[in-house]
Amino acid sequence: MKNEGNPVLAMDKLCMNFGGIKAVDHFDMSIYEGEIVALIGPNGAGKTTVFNCITGMYTPTSGEVHVNPPGGKKEKVNGLKPDKITEKGLARTFQNIRLFQNMTVLENVMIGRHCRLKAGILGAVLRHKKAVIEEKEVIDDSYRILEKMGLTKFVNELAKNLPYGAQRRLEIARALATEPFILLLDEPAAGLNPQETRELDDLIVRIRNTEKKTILLIEHDMSLVMSLSERIYVMDYGQLIAQGTPQEIKKNPLVIKAYLGEDIDA
Repeated sequence: MKNEGNPVLAMDKLCMNFGGIKAVDHFDMSIYEGEIVALIGPNGAGKTTVFNCITGMYTPTSGEVHVNPPGGKKEKVNGLKPDKITEKGLARTFQNIRLFQNMTVLENVMIGRHCRLKAGILGAVLRHKKAVIEEKEVIDDSYRILEKMGLTKFVNELAKNLPYGAQRRLEIARALATEPFILLLDEPAAGLNPQETRELDDLIVRIRNTEKKTILLIEHDMSLVMSLSERIYVMDYGQLIAQGTPQEIKKNPLVIKAYLGEDIDA
């Protein structure tokens, strides 16, 4: 992918302090439409903190996060609540799966559609015609997303009863239900076996190509990162230490030093 036009997501001198600790220190990143970009680094490097600043779970100490959706206008989003950022077109998954375990697979995806509903709560309670039509559309849309994720056989199962790999895919399905233009995946391969990881690789590429999404992921599985990513940003101790293609990152001495004892050439 070529870096064309303005970035759809950009961080400028992003800082996040916790007391005297600089978890993120003047971090810059630009993501362009249609890219698959990885954010990597040793444990504690600050990667998830960056995600939390992007998605409104943290308000950065300083610096800015801008989004520039396709066909939309550039705006600053840091300081907005997570639900407002979701409405702007950013959706994420979590390292530790956060499904509604006692709801069905279909209901989990339907909840993801909530931020795009127009009838409102009152309309749903009073069963206005518009709300009834919209509810049927939500069910149909949610089922179509499950089809794309290969989860229709689990449609009426409780989320907690799904195999682990299917729970990972369900979390991605719920994120897609919010109609994001950027999908942020926090360690999507965590806990997956090699076969499931290969299937995840295929799935992420398919989401980018067929659903026209831009994807930013945090991942420790270097074989997945190297095969999937077009560009990679590397953090260590809260700072950006390298960025480039997988081939450039493999050879970067700062990255090799940061990963001393770990295999970055998997």
